Amino acid sequence: MNRATLLTLAGCLVGGTILTGCGKQGGPGGPPQGGTPEVSVVTVQLQRVALSTELPGRVSASRTAEVRPQVGGIIQERLFTEGSDVKAGAVLYQIDPASYQAAYDGATAALAKAEANVAPLRLKAERFKELLESEAVSKQDYDDASAAQKLAEAEINLAKAALETAHINLAYTKVTAPISGRIGRSAVTDGALVTASQPVPLATIQQLDPVYVDVTQSSSEVLRLRRALESGQLSSNGGQAKVQLLLDDGSQYPEPGTLKFSEAFVDPGTGSVTLRTLFPNPKLLLLPGLFVRSVLEEGIKEQGILVPQRGVTRNPAGQAMVMVVGAEEKVEARVIKADRTVGDDWLVQDGLQAGDRVILEGTQKARPGTVVKAVPFGAKPAPAPAAAEKQ
Repeated sequence: MNRATLLTLAGCLVGGTILTGCGKQGGPGGPPQGGTPEVSVVTVQLQRVALSTELPGRVSASRTAEVRPQVGGIIQERLFTEGSDVKAGAVLYQIDPASYQAAYDGATAALAKAEANVAPLRLKAERFKELLESEAVSKQDYDDASAAQKLAEAEINLAKAALETAHINLAYTKVTAPISGRIGRSAVTDGALVTASQPVPLATIQQLDPVYVDVTQSSSEVLRLRRALESGQLSSNGGQAKVQLLLDDGSQYPEPGTLKFSEAFVDPGTGSVTLRTLFPNPKLLLLPGLFVRSVLEEGIKEQGILVPQRGVTRNPAGQAMVMVVGAEEKVEARVIKADRTVGDDWLVQDGLQAGDRVILEGTQKARPGTVVKAVPFGAKPAPAPAAAEKQ
């Protein structure tokens, strides 16, 4: 191979290298290969945010009454069906009334005897009073007759009180329901001996419509809520706060409730305050002892900013941060203050303003200072550019 041929081949190689280098996209300092990265953003706005808190609680009956006998005796008959609804005043048990009927009859007879004894003594006292005016009897005789009359009248009053006591005890042989509600199982059967005011109740009645749900809230949360309301960060809904229930299976109870009151003291053992809420229970779905979660309304934040949770990350220091598209379409890292969630969003207290564009998708391609193309979150992606035709 001569020298001229070698020079020709070398020239071709150098020319091909130069052409290849010119065909490459994006040299040092040029735009990235594939063009400007695209990110999905959401533009935050000021909005009215209803704040609530979820607290665990237990259902309890609005009224509970333990049925106990007020006189002793043998149970003759149980007059209710266990687990049924009873009305106030309905007879539940019949205690053998024989001895109490006899006491009532005796008290009736004693009253009649006392009334019969007072009649002649009253007439004697009246006659002695007339005779005293003509000095036919002594003053002492009249005083004795008058005292005997008053004693007999007092015995009548005593007999009436005894008769009333006997009547009350006779009535107590019919054990009645003190309140209306659902009665549970009976602790005694026919033929059982019961005593007055015994410690073990015969049965228990519970009023299940409406019902109470008692929940506990930490004292620190109560203080935070009060301070937020006093400072104007939150505004009250006015009237009684509404409450929603989440049942043990995760479903929502259809009837809303109301917050009735909160205890005026903090439990020293748990550092919490008990809140009592009231719920209608027409279908008796809520039973005493059932575990539920109560969602209580705290207030309204008039100028709130919400950011989807997927757009919030943590920096190495543990601070919440977001990526935003700032001036000149460049990415900025922004540290925010977000102390609570509202649904699927974070409520931002500081670090963002209305109109800021927060990146939700494409953060792996967006580094601080990178120029990006911002598109609304949820918009369809732009079609990829067609491949260049081969020369």
